Amino acid sequence: MQDLPLEGNALGETSNEHDIQDQATLSLPAHDGGRAAWTLLLAAFVFEALLWGFPLSFGVFQDYYTQLPQFSGNPYVSVIGTTASGISYMAAPVAIPATKRFSKYRRHMIFVGWPLCLLSLIAGSFATNLGTLIFTQGIMYGTGFVVFYYPVLSMVNEFWITRRGMAYGLLCSASGLAGAAMPFCNRFLLETYGYHITLRVIAVALFLLTAPLVPFLKGRLPQSAEPGPQTRTDWSFLKTPLFWVYSASNLAMGLGYFFPSLYLPSYATANGLSTLKAALLLALMSLSQVFGQLSYGYLSDRNLSINILTASSALIAAIIVYAAWGIAHTFGVLVAFALIYGFFAAGYTATWARMGSKISSEPSTAFTAFGLLNFQKGIGNVLAGPIGGSLLSNAIEVGRYGAGKYEAVVLFTGSYSNRFAPLGETPSPLQAPEHPAKASPFAYSPNFEAKRV
Repeated sequence: MQDLPLEGNALGETSNEHDIQDQATLSLPAHDGGRAAWTLLLAAFVFEALLWGFPLSFGVFQDYYTQLPQFSGNPYVSVIGTTASGISYMAAPVAIPATKRFSKYRRHMIFVGWPLCLLSLIAGSFATNLGTLIFTQGIMYGTGFVVFYYPVLSMVNEFWITRRGMAYGLLCSASGLAGAAMPFCNRFLLETYGYHITLRVIAVALFLLTAPLVPFLKGRLPQSAEPGPQTRTDWSFLKTPLFWVYSASNLAMGLGYFFPSLYLPSYATANGLSTLKAALLLALMSLSQVFGQLSYGYLSDRNLSINILTASSALIAAIIVYAAWGIAHTFGVLVAFALIYGFFAAGYTATWARMGSKISSEPSTAFTAFGLLNFQKGIGNVLAGPIGGSLLSNAIEVGRYGAGKYEAVVLFTGSYSNRFAPLGETPSPLQAPEHPAKASPFAYSPNFEAKRV
């Protein structure tokens, strides 16, 4: 490439470079609104709802698997579900830099990861033991989700800049919305046809519902504006106290967050409720998560302190675990617990986007911080299965706190949900402005850095 002249403006841009950037700016689709931005967001919403909603509604599968003779009495059936979702979280620190480095191959990644998710369900339908189910429905599915999802998320970041909290809140709520229907569908299929046919039917349904939307998964920036292999991430945010405050809170929240969705259906049937009511509880909690994530995502875009939002989410979730779940032995009390816990606990995740921008004003660095927050929650997700299995007791005692068998699970969930709640405002030297007055189309994109001479 021919060298550009050295003279330029005060920012170090040459006039030719500045003109090229202005022309590129004018040709780009609108950000934070417009047909292209909303089309991508709605397509991503459907993918999130269906492909992420499936592992998050694993509680119905777990309740079914534990009643089968080959899995009866095995406390580690939950590892199937926590492996699928845990890999999706924990791979973020690797997937996000890889997506950034090879951004021009994002659509190729989608065409690899998306089919892998579907094939994992087909393969799982032939499984006859727990190990094979963990590999197929757990590891294969989680890996496929990682490969296709983070490229889609980076496309969303290109289109949604100042309203990113709202966009993330909408995406986060998608799985909750799907979770309101999936437990009933899965329960019906499992009880009617068994898990072999159910997994095949779900794979075909996911293909038919998502395949027409793949052409709409396109980024905002042209390939010429996307960074090459020389792009580097600024890791100096690891030295800021704010990142570690959020990390401690996020890790603790992740350790306790997943137990209700895993064990609520089994807890309900242990207290004499029908499998239909058990599925309904999971659906109500998922539906409540929709409103919680939308609300917290919306509020995170406003002037309300992000620390107040995260602290309220963690503390109220812990209180309702102690006060309602452990003593709940009737359907009504369990409904109240599912609704309140779902709203406040799920709202925490919708604040991650603003946590990242509060840690650093540099867009790709903020996205990397977001990936580490995913990783931390993934640690809790992966550990939830083994920890839950070790905490369960053998005897069910209806009327006792936690029905006896789940007492330690309830206490563990409440203890970790409220630990390290970030109540205070911790200053960060890399803190980003929450609401830039005039957002440049390039300023907050995770896949573009304006080149300086």
